[in-house]
Amino acid sequence: MDFEFSADQVTLRDSVRLLLATEYTLARREAFLTTPYGSSLEIWRLLSQQGVFSLGLPEEVGGYGGCREIMLVMEELGRRLVLEPFLSTVVLGGGLIRDYGTVAQRAKLLPKIAAGELRSALAHHEAGARYVLDHVGTSARRGKGSFLLTGSKAIVLDAPLADMLIVSARDETAGGLSLFMVAPNTRGVRMTPYRTRDGRSAADVVLENAQVPTAARLGSPGVALTALEQAVDCAVAALCAEAVGAIEAVNDLTLHHLNSRKPVDQPAYRFQHMSLMATQAKAMSYLATDRCRAPDRSERRRALAAAKAFVGKAARFVGRHAVQLHGVDAMSAGLAINHYCKRLTLINATFGDIDHHVGAFGERAYWPIKNH
Repeated sequence: MDFEFSADQVTLRDSVRLLLATEYTLARREAFLTTPYGSSLEIWRLLSQQGVFSLGLPEEVGGYGGCREIMLVMEELGRRLVLEPFLSTVVLGGGLIRDYGTVAQRAKLLPKIAAGELRSALAHHEAGARYVLDHVGTSARRGKGSFLLTGSKAIVLDAPLADMLIVSARDETAGGLSLFMVAPNTRGVRMTPYRTRDGRSAADVVLENAQVPTAARLGSPGVALTALEQAVDCAVAALCAEAVGAIEAVNDLTLHHLNSRKPVDQPAYRFQHMSLMATQAKAMSYLATDRCRAPDRSERRRALAAAKAFVGKAARFVGRHAVQLHGVDAMSAGLAINHYCKRLTLINATFGDIDHHVGAFGERAYWPIKNH
């Protein structure tokens, strides 16, 4: 597993880092949090100018790069706690359309994603699913030249910001899961928006005979489970990278805090353990990035489970020790550490928490995985 970055990859990382250091300070993020959905069209436009929405997309639609470039961008987004729907739009939406859309759908939608003109949200999770992707009760019934969607989706991340929902449903005409592209203002679609603990936007979505044209079915009928597994695996790798960026930021803040106290009243080994966990988490993030599109489904999911579980443990360890080292100051809602801990907690809960992924990997969760 060779992770020497090319000159272009380093340039991409450094340009995004500089942009966010300048335009996405903690004070500006606090201001964005006061808006209805925590998003900034200005930041979205600036990110578009960096070309990050083209990552992983085919060259014929203006795309470039792949999983490693997405990893580098996600680290920087995590380092600054950026609230924009990059994961939902580029990794999940863009990935699903790229891999499973028809020729016409790819030609129409991917250039819009690359240009920052289309934001999407995956409406898949349902109450009681517990991270099981095949747990879907929403149905798609064939109508006259259309489909009628009925069901409900819970905790649809970034739904209030989305121009398009990608909805999973049991396709009565195909005998399996299909995906449907649904405009949020479609008749029969009702959203209840809210903010998550880390300031992100989400919504519960109810569909009551929501009518969409036949052409709104994404890709081939009945094969959405395979599509979702691949897309979620890529999203898990991206979340690991985001968590690494946040963990490194927490360590930087903690080191600055310790250096500002004279004399230092905390044992150095505690911060050294935090640094070690950050390094190990980064290595596991690299593993997840390297394997997230592996053709062997069993190997891919095993590697992703190990990475997500370990990164979750590292985030919990670093967050707990950072709070202890900062003392009572860390309990203030205005302190950055508090915001990072909230985000790391939500990352752990997204697409499977520590317990889920340890269980998915089995008793040998932390045994070495063969290198290629």
